[in-house]
Amino acid sequence: RLGVWTLILEELSRDADLQNVCIDSTVARAHACAAGAGKDSAHQEGLGRSRGGFGCKIHAVTDSLGLPIKFILTGGQAADITQAIPLLKGIKTCVVLADKGYDADDLLAWLKEQAITAVIPARSNRKEARTCDWWLYKERHVVECMFGKLKHYRRVFCRYEKKLCNFMGMVTFAAILLWLR
Repeated sequence: RLGVWTLILEELSRDADLQNVCIDSTVARAHACAAGAGKDSAHQEGLGRSRGGFGCKIHAVTDSLGLPIKFILTGGQAADITQAIPLLKGIKTCVVLADKGYDADDLLAWLKEQAITAVIPARSNRKEARTCDWWLYKERHVVECMFGKLKHYRRVFCRYEKKLCNFMGMVTFAAILLWLR
């Protein structure tokens, strides 16, 4: 609750390689003991229903080496694009790498205002065709690898905590361990 783990992660991420940053999200399924913190508190505690069941979503931004910089937790049904701008605020970078889930005009306009190059493939139903630097897009694998390393920690891949602040502490602690490798 005091945000000590977040402060440690912020201090470690000052040394991040921000030439390119990658954003993505992953789902952490909620264990049965995570439900029922209080009446109608699932939304407040970052829990929600998606096609895969009850869980929460971890939205993350990583540096070009695949080290985590920042996290936001939402319910499992939240779309990736809803957390893109809050994740990227305050991060000084030249390029943002993301998948098709982040192909939205609002995000692209915001990135252009910030003088950040967007390497995001266009969706197949997009009316205006956009180009994508596929050579640079290959570097996006680092965010997927980071999620793979985070999910080696049992408390991250399956959410056991009822409270959002406790689960955020576990995710942040696991991220700190990735920085200290």
